[in-house]
Amino acid sequence: MTSPGSTPETATRSEHDLLGDREVPADAYYGIQTLRAQENFHITDVPLSHFPRLIEALAQVKRATARANHRLGTLDDERAAAIEQACAEIAGGDLHEHFVVDMIQGGAGTSTNMNANEVIANRGLEILGRSRGEYDHLHPNNHVNLSQSTNDVYPTAVRLAMMLTFPALAEAMDHLITTLRTKGEEFSGVLKMGRTQMQDAVPMTVGQEFNAWATTIEEDVQRLTRTATVFQEINLGATAIGTGITTDPQYAQMATQELADLTGIPFVVSADLVEATSDTGAFVTFSGILKRIAVKISKICNDLRLLSSGPRAGFHELNLPSVQPGSSIMPGKVNPVIPEVVNQVAFEVIGNDLTVTFAAEGGQLQLNAFEPVICFNILESTRIMTRAMNTLADRCIAGITINEDTLEDNLRRAIGVVTALVPVIGYAAATDVASAALETDRPVADLVLERGLIDERRLKALLSPASMTSPHRTTATGTISALTDPDLDSGEITRLPLEPHTVD
Repeated sequence: MTSPGSTPETATRSEHDLLGDREVPADAYYGIQTLRAQENFHITDVPLSHFPRLIEALAQVKRATARANHRLGTLDDERAAAIEQACAEIAGGDLHEHFVVDMIQGGAGTSTNMNANEVIANRGLEILGRSRGEYDHLHPNNHVNLSQSTNDVYPTAVRLAMMLTFPALAEAMDHLITTLRTKGEEFSGVLKMGRTQMQDAVPMTVGQEFNAWATTIEEDVQRLTRTATVFQEINLGATAIGTGITTDPQYAQMATQELADLTGIPFVVSADLVEATSDTGAFVTFSGILKRIAVKISKICNDLRLLSSGPRAGFHELNLPSVQPGSSIMPGKVNPVIPEVVNQVAFEVIGNDLTVTFAAEGGQLQLNAFEPVICFNILESTRIMTRAMNTLADRCIAGITINEDTLEDNLRRAIGVVTALVPVIGYAAATDVASAALETDRPVADLVLERGLIDERRLKALLSPASMTSPHRTTATGTISALTDPDLDSGEITRLPLEPHTVD
């Protein structure tokens, strides 16, 4: 309808709620409660529509509940069909622009639930041949929210949204792993000095370094997938506090099964709905995995920035792709901007996890009122980590090259190679050689031969790439059993298989 004195551009319809009457834009699918929430929660400027999977999840939950209510005879054929069609359209991507409530809101998600109820009701009214706002025929609370409370619908939808969202992150992690493995293979025969505590340690291959980065991420793809299964236990049917007030005894199981059928996810009803309605432990666990991934990826980016530092006054072992000029004042400067941005994403995710922790701890009695900020932070962490992983793989890792001259010079002057001689010449003699090499800036090999500690053939074998980058056994006579292997004599690299660590 058009209010008196209005123009077509400002056409409104009048709606009523507990607090009175308000004019709602006539073309809006949302209603009066969503309007009030818009006014009350101008916080982040991030609306629900920013996370399409959350809207899809809300629609699927509402669709499942409508099916259950219809089967139980509490919702008639016509209304049930209209609600289901509206939900199917929304789950498919329609009307998302009408989900306008801020992601962070008071009320434990009530505004989100009512935004969904109102959009579904008004679209359902159109399907029934009615006008938006004619709630006598299809009501947001009486029909769309039948047998429900925000306190079971919202946490269920959030869990479903996270189940729908995390596979993209897992896929991005797999892509990064593949990119790192490719570089690991490319650089598998290139020696470099490893470092511990920022000091020279012992030799390794550049390929081993890249493969180690791949392995550390690979571990958490499995953890992420396993941890996400905690969201399969839901409290749909719990209504207000877990007692199931206003529902049929069969409703919880029936609605949960309908949701499982719609999504293909094996949801189950929580064994204790009162506990499940107030508990947010699943979110804490999942957020912790996201933080773990962020910490690891940030450490890798720290390594990349360090190893590519220079080009004249730094490590200068790696060359990162040049993707943009690095300075407004210093000509020729190129910065490691991709690792830098991924570092910042990691910092954000780590901070988000702390927010989730505080919000989970802050819940009181039979409900945690802070699930909106939990939802916002986990979905945002998942979103930005997905983009960061793909950016790192495509805009940085794939284009890395190495500076072989730098690596060779480091190895030639390295003192850490003396570690490979300890099984034969002993720790004391090796220490003397290391000290002399440091004082005179002479190669370790020259000093060992000069002192007659090892003959040239054995020294060459001990300092071969294979001997210095993988385990080898020494005999009682001080010879290396690997010397009888012609492959090792030729200096080829033999690498042990790298397998993910497991944590019980």
